[in-house]
Amino acid sequence: MTMERTAFSETFCRDIIRTTKKGTPMKIDRLIGILSILLQEEKVTASYLAEIFEVSRRTINRDVEALLRAGIPLTTSQGQNGGISIMPAYRIDRTVLTSFEMQSILTGLRSLDSVAGTNRYQQLMKKLSSDQASVKAPESHIMINLSSWYKSSLSPKIDLIQKTIEAGHSVTFCYYAPSGETVRTIDPYLLVFQWSSWYVWGYCRDRKDFRMFKLNRIQELSDTGDHYEKLPLPPIEYFPENPYPNQFHITAVCEPEIKWHLIEEYGMNSFKEREDGKLLFEFDFSSKENLFGWLLSMGDQIELTEPAEFRRDMAELAMGIYEKYTGKRKDPLLATHRKQSYNKA
Repeated sequence: MTMERTAFSETFCRDIIRTTKKGTPMKIDRLIGILSILLQEEKVTASYLAEIFEVSRRTINRDVEALLRAGIPLTTSQGQNGGISIMPAYRIDRTVLTSFEMQSILTGLRSLDSVAGTNRYQQLMKKLSSDQASVKAPESHIMINLSSWYKSSLSPKIDLIQKTIEAGHSVTFCYYAPSGETVRTIDPYLLVFQWSSWYVWGYCRDRKDFRMFKLNRIQELSDTGDHYEKLPLPPIEYFPENPYPNQFHITAVCEPEIKWHLIEEYGMNSFKEREDGKLLFEFDFSSKENLFGWLLSMGDQIELTEPAEFRRDMAELAMGIYEKYTGKRKDPLLATHRKQSYNKA
């Protein structure tokens, strides 16, 4: 049985992800690595693959089953000369991926090493790119760095969560959110990089539902050692594109000096240039607290115009800051108004 290279190239990654949607990024990486080795070697044993990828033979057997479900024509044989191989008729060439596709995969793996505390993805890159003379170094075109100022604290969390997902263990941690501090126990399913931050997506035992937790807000993370049975993972469409829905619309007048801020954070369509050179900014926000924090960070380069009640609250907040730094008292009636209105945020 033969399989057309073009058709396979277009569907391979989609099929792998579909058949392993309950798995992890580490498992998908391993499947691609196994396939790459099988395309370069006539036959390999499960023990050899287990040693290469530092997993058990049982895990390799499950990986082979996953590749079969994805449509990869593998054969297995027992005995002294037994092993795992790809059907001879399938060997059209040395790779199922074009040079561009391989570069994309290598670039993605390189980006994962930017936050990992090990070089496991660097090792996988070498396995994938071996015998691929046409594959250029990924840094020649694109470099993705997913690390942040918090890399020293994020990397251990990412590593621990990856291991607990692989082992099927729940984790516990202290979570610090605007609503307060809580202790959570979750069954982790996925690590998610979205909205410029790292999150863990898992089943929260306290809330009895799937939840997204920001890693920077997690402290005292630990593996409970308790094994959990995986539930059907909600479809990808269920993942919230924006977990903080917009609640109110604001307008503000900005000085041209902060134009670059508006473009970087909210895009060119977020403002219009007035005849006097100032910028009329309009946008939807989800959090009054975050809005006021952002306004304060702009100093006197921005003036909130609507909503009117927010304008009053902002004035009161500024007066409170003024009092704190000068020691001068303000109108007590305004102070009462500020306390009542700002607490509605």
